[in-house]
Amino acid sequence: VYDLLNKIWIPALVKAKEELADINAEIKKEGGNFEAEAWDWRYYFEKAKKAKFDLDENEVRPYLELNNVREGAFYVANKLYGITFTSLQDMPLPDPDAQVFECKDKDGTSLGVLYMDFFTRPGKSGGAWCGGYRDQTYKDGKRITPVVTTVFNFCKPADGQPALLSVDEAETVFHEFGHALNGLFADVHYNGVAGVPSQVMEHWVFEPEVLKVYAKHHETGEVIPQAIVDKIVKSGRYGQGFATTEYVASSLLDMDYHVLKEVPVDLNIEKFELDAMYGRGLLKQIAPRYWGTYFGHTMEGGYTAGYYSYIWAEVLDCDAFEAFKETGDIFSPEVAAKFRTYVLSPGGIDEGMDMYKNFRGKEPDTEPLLKNRGLK
Repeated sequence: VYDLLNKIWIPALVKAKEELADINAEIKKEGGNFEAEAWDWRYYFEKAKKAKFDLDENEVRPYLELNNVREGAFYVANKLYGITFTSLQDMPLPDPDAQVFECKDKDGTSLGVLYMDFFTRPGKSGGAWCGGYRDQTYKDGKRITPVVTTVFNFCKPADGQPALLSVDEAETVFHEFGHALNGLFADVHYNGVAGVPSQVMEHWVFEPEVLKVYAKHHETGEVIPQAIVDKIVKSGRYGQGFATTEYVASSLLDMDYHVLKEVPVDLNIEKFELDAMYGRGLLKQIAPRYWGTYFGHTMEGGYTAGYYSYIWAEVLDCDAFEAFKETGDIFSPEVAAKFRTYVLSPGGIDEGMDMYKNFRGKEPDTEPLLKNRGLK
C-alpha cells in the first residue's frame, strides 16, 4: 500500500507546487503582497483556473441533454458488448418521470431490467447510486434475471424544457450505468458476491466517437465543438495536485496508525499526525482531507487500513481502459469480452487480483492513472 501511495504522492506534490505558484501569481495580480495560506487556496485557485481555461459551464450544458447522454451510455454498451436497451411501457415506476428498459444480450436473451430515476423530489435521498429491486440469482438451474435501478438527483426542468446536465452530471450517468452493467451481466450462484466496477465507464464520456453520438446541441443538433471539449479535459485535470495530495495524505495517515504494533501511553496525537503529514513534504497550504479526530472512514466507517482503496480502484479503472487503448480500438470486442467474462460477470467469486490478471494478463500499473490525472 505504501508503495502504491508513494508512486502517486511524489508527482502529486510536484503538481501541487505548480498550482501554488499559479495561486500566488493571482494574488500578485490583485496587488496582494503575501504568500497564499490554506484559506486562500480555493478562492485564488478558481481565479487561476478561469484565467487558464475560461470554461463557462453554461456553454457546455446545451450539448448535454439528459436523454442524449443516456443514449450515449447505451451506445457505448452496444459497441462494447453488443447489448441493446428497449424502452418498456406500462411498468410500475418509483416516480412518473422514471424510465425503464429491458436489456438484451447480442443473441436476444434477456439480461434483465434497468430503471433510471433521474430527478430530485421531496423525500428522496440525496446523491446518486445504483441498487436493485431483484438481484440476479439461480433457481432450479435457471438464471433469474436482475431488476437494476440507477438513481440520480438532477434538477427537474420546467414543463416543456430539456434537462441539461453539467460535465460532472454527465460523468455520473456513465458511472452509475457502469454499476448497472455489472448488475445486468452478473452470473453468480451465491448471494453477496456480485462486484461493483463502475468508474471505467467514465473513460468513454468524452471520447470523440462517443461525443458525436450524444453531445449535440438540444436546439440546433450541432455536435459539441472540439474547442469546448479540449477545455473540459484540460480544466478537469487542473487542480489534481491539491485533490490528489489531500486525499493521499489521509490514506497515508490511515496506514501510519494501523502499522503501529503498540501505541505508547504518552502518544501525542497532534505531533504524530503533523510529523506524518508535513514530514513527507505536504505543503503547509494543504491539509489532509481528514485528521484522525474526525476520520470516520477508518475509525468507525469500515475502511480500517483501507482508505487507500478509492485510489486503488482508480488505478484499476485507468489501467483497464489502457487495455482498450493499447489495441488501437477503444471498443475492442476482444478486450470487452474478457472484461465481461473475468470481471463483470463473476462478481467477487475469486481473489480480486487473480480476476484482474485473468482479464489484463498482468497486474495493474499506476502510469495510466498518473496520466489521466495530469500528474505525468
